[in-house]
Amino acid sequence: MQVIAITARKGGVGKTTLSMHLSVLASTPDSPALLIDTDPQRSLAWWHRLRGPDEPRLIEADARELTGLIKAARAEGFGRVIVDTPPHAEDSILSAMRSADLVLVPTRPGPLDLAAVASTLDLAQRVGKAPLAVINHAPPRTGAAEPAIVTEARAALEHMGATVAASVLANRVAMSHAILTGSTVNEHEPGGKAAAEVAALWQEIETALATRKTTR
Repeated sequence: MQVIAITARKGGVGKTTLSMHLSVLASTPDSPALLIDTDPQRSLAWWHRLRGPDEPRLIEADARELTGLIKAARAEGFGRVIVDTPPHAEDSILSAMRSADLVLVPTRPGPLDLAAVASTLDLAQRVGKAPLAVINHAPPRTGAAEPAIVTEARAALEHMGATVAASVLANRVAMSHAILTGSTVNEHEPGGKAAAEVAALWQEIETALATRKTTR
């Protein structure tokens, strides 16, 4: 079983949205995924109730319960666990990071968001994790080259010592439409650009997980 923690000390960077969209791609009939919502706002649980079918499974929990929940999930045969974390709560973030095989750190490409990323990267380093930074809510591409602000954000993150996902999630209205129907863009608009971006990111995540597994 593999555990993915989605963390950031700054709010509004898309942790919960990322958890929603990745969880459906992470779940298969033979290897179901489990979502653990440790954010007291319970936005992930709200979306899950809109879905209707209990797939992927979701548990609302406190970060202090993670170790036991992850142990139980492994015993029940879940293939992947995705943990959504609250902003600002250092102890909760650290708990999720310690439990994770892969730590994702989403960020918007703006300067204030990038300035806040450093503290999250420092937490990951404290517990010996090498996180994967994900540029989220970015301006959509209008040509072959990525927007200048995305290129600048990538350079800034790399300067901080972060590994940055090649895949970028643009700020697209399809994401909001999907969430309001209790679905994801890969279900709501599978042929769209947003779905392609999420799928590309998931492929990178699977590669990163496989790499970590083989190097243990």
